Amino acid sequence: MAVFDVLSGARSRRLLCLLGVLLALAAGARAHAAVTAEDPERCPRPQPGSPVLEPRDLRSRGGTLTLELAIRNSRQPDGSMRYCYVTPDGTQSPTLRLQPGDLLVLRLRNELRGEDARAPASMSLTMSHAHASAGTADVCTSGMMSATSTNLHFHGLSLPPSCHQDEVLKTSLQPGGLFEYRFRIPANEPPGLYWYHPHIHGFTTRQVLGGASGALIVEGIERAVPELAGMPERVLVIRDQDLMNPSAPSAKSEPVIPQILLDADGDAANTHTGYGKPAKDLSVNFVPVPYPDYPPAHITLRPGERQLWRVLNASAVTYLHLALLVQDEAHKLGIVAIDGVPVDVSGGAATHVAWVDHIGVPPGGRVEFIITGPPTGVPALFMTRSVDTGNGGENDPNRALASVVASADAGDSTSQLPRDPQPLPRSSLPWLGDVPPVRVRTLYFSERPADPNDPKSPVLYFITERGKTPQAFDPTASEPDIIVHQGDVEDWIIVNQSQEVHAFHIHQIHFLLLDWFGMPVHEPFLRDTVNVPYYDLKMSTFPSVRLRMDFRDADVVGTFVYHCHLLEHEDGGMMGTIRVEPAARP
Repeated sequence: MAVFDVLSGARSRRLLCLLGVLLALAAGARAHAAVTAEDPERCPRPQPGSPVLEPRDLRSRGGTLTLELAIRNSRQPDGSMRYCYVTPDGTQSPTLRLQPGDLLVLRLRNELRGEDARAPASMSLTMSHAHASAGTADVCTSGMMSATSTNLHFHGLSLPPSCHQDEVLKTSLQPGGLFEYRFRIPANEPPGLYWYHPHIHGFTTRQVLGGASGALIVEGIERAVPELAGMPERVLVIRDQDLMNPSAPSAKSEPVIPQILLDADGDAANTHTGYGKPAKDLSVNFVPVPYPDYPPAHITLRPGERQLWRVLNASAVTYLHLALLVQDEAHKLGIVAIDGVPVDVSGGAATHVAWVDHIGVPPGGRVEFIITGPPTGVPALFMTRSVDTGNGGENDPNRALASVVASADAGDSTSQLPRDPQPLPRSSLPWLGDVPPVRVRTLYFSERPADPNDPKSPVLYFITERGKTPQAFDPTASEPDIIVHQGDVEDWIIVNQSQEVHAFHIHQIHFLLLDWFGMPVHEPFLRDTVNVPYYDLKMSTFPSVRLRMDFRDADVVGTFVYHCHLLEHEDGGMMGTIRVEPAARP
């Protein structure tokens, strides 16, 4: 007789129920073990000290670039979370290359997992709501902000702030979902380096810090800077990440730092020495350069070879201060573009290349410059110097990024600019610096503890127009913080009332830096991100920058955001909205 034949009544039902539970638990354990043991690393990364490989180029063909990207995450043994963009063939974070006027069709698939990042989101109790919403929420209007929500921002491009193009306030894709971005690169978009990354409020830091970013190039920079014709080019994406060795003492080659303090965000605070534990580790095209010894990545090129280096600071919180040391002496670098804009766009008759020996790049910023390789056998080091972020800022010390080695056996660059470019036509619009503003606004950065009686409580971050009460960003607010009209040109004075540097960034448009801390600036190019100096208690006035904001482009009609590009600050509330309304009728 079968065992089930002798069971009867309530006892039988209880035992059957218990047996069912045990069988289900056993099956679940087997499934979980299979996921853990058989699931490969979803976001593999090179080892420290590896050669710097170029991101794969995906180029438009016949005026269109069509691709699919999946965003994935993976919990690491140290508890940190990696994120990555992956094509169906396994390529991570490809560089998207398009001509002005080209159509981009990008299908984004959300493959993010729950908080354990091993089992699928459907098996994670903590993220069950996000998973349940995947098939029911309207991606364009849901506005859902969770650890497994995602979207895309195309940083620096002058795109309409609408769904399927570059809208981040409501667009939110849940796990299991597939969403199509479809837009044309504006015909008048300056040729240069842009980038893509997620922009889910409250969770942008963790996704970008984990590695979710990639470069986008609008082709044709050699048409604006003829000196670049035929030159090999190299794309370098510098990202930050949580420290791989957080408990390690500083390298013995550094001076002794009396005490490592933490800032309000829990990162190593600015030591004002140029040394000590950094807030975050850095990587170059995903090759990590970890504290405390900073083993450099490796870049090889031919002796004396001139290349165009296109460098993106895709860090969540880290400022860069780039330099190339050749035999310990600073080497000249020829800047040709900042934030995707060639430096000669002001209408001057001569092509302009700015030769410098160091370059500051805030989080989110980009710089493109000419570099000349060292002679054979001469040591060279690409590095970031220390950045003084203020008494309330993170520690960004001196550290290596990559050794630069000259070798006659170095292979050809994966990309080379055209040899016979046609000159880029000049803009039909007057140079922004020659257009008087219709109004002047003042905005200011400020911070305060969530609990005024507890200075160690979480910090609240604000960016506020003068005359209004500071309030942390509210993604559900029905009205924007600022309203302007298409066609307007305004001057914005951005004041910093806090004791740490902030990086002001606005979506959809570029601006002209006119004044930095009271000193006139005459820059022949535009930016989309700029540092605002920190306030020192010894100062008699708050530091500020003056920016000429350009709302003349009809494509920017709609609602979008401005914020600090230290993403911890953005996620913490240091963001506002602006609505560009159609031009007023005469």
